[in-house]
Amino acid sequence: MYDDHFGLTDRPFQLTPDPRFYFDSATHKKAMAYLGYGLAQGEGFIVITGEVGTGKTTLVGHLMETIDATRLNAVKLVSTQVGADDLLRLVAQSLDIPTDNVAKAQLLDRIERRLHDSARGGKRTLLIVDEAQLLERGALEELRMLSNFQGGGHALMQIFLLGQPEFREMLNGDGGLEQLRQRVIATHHLEPMATDEVGPYIRHRLETAGWSGRPHFTQDAFAALHTHADGVPRRLNLLAGRVLLLAAVEKVDTIDAAMVEATAADLARDDRPASPVPRSGASASCRAQA
Repeated sequence: MYDDHFGLTDRPFQLTPDPRFYFDSATHKKAMAYLGYGLAQGEGFIVITGEVGTGKTTLVGHLMETIDATRLNAVKLVSTQVGADDLLRLVAQSLDIPTDNVAKAQLLDRIERRLHDSARGGKRTLLIVDEAQLLERGALEELRMLSNFQGGGHALMQIFLLGQPEFREMLNGDGGLEQLRQRVIATHHLEPMATDEVGPYIRHRLETAGWSGRPHFTQDAFAALHTHADGVPRRLNLLAGRVLLLAAVEKVDTIDAAMVEATAADLARDDRPASPVPRSGASASCRAQA
């Protein structure tokens, strides 16, 4: 609704990750630098963690758009709570390897052969695993074993793990993962955006969606957005989208802190659990006692 009202060509604050809207905040810029360094090494593990909504998936989408597909075969898994054998099958399927009625030893052999084929064609393989905090220890150990595959003195597969903060805690605190931890060559934790990044972030997303300056955001509106969203991109998108909807409904072309505050209050009420409705018998009893 508000996109038509303000003449936008797209929805700037949709919650579905879209690499077109990638914003190079300080923490995302640092993450991309670590990713670039890690990919240049061509081996081991790269680990990126962050709270829910900090832009991990958007970062991956941006990375996929920037890599040279003629030299790097990037495949992505969104993990669930799977064991070691199931993870191997997911990896094989991502490489277009049939897995029906295939024993584990044969599966490993087929994966290694496929990686060698890619390497002979001039391509390294990058395996991207999202939601890594859900992986069992055995599955992580299988990933470490896959990283051992080599050809011509070079690693055939590099692995990029994305996860929530508990994955970083698990990796650093679990003594059983010491061998994997030693293979991590680059790591970064995504932080929320700073207050002074919110304005450029909002404008960037609006401009990507065809914004021509309407509506106008005041500086105190940006400060209020940061306060209520804690600088987390997904929360900012949710709040900013609702603010634009309110502005369209009320036919307002300037968004200030008061409008952000009102919208944040509405969202808080939406999130508040409803009070239980008293049973009719209990109500009658109360009236009788009164």
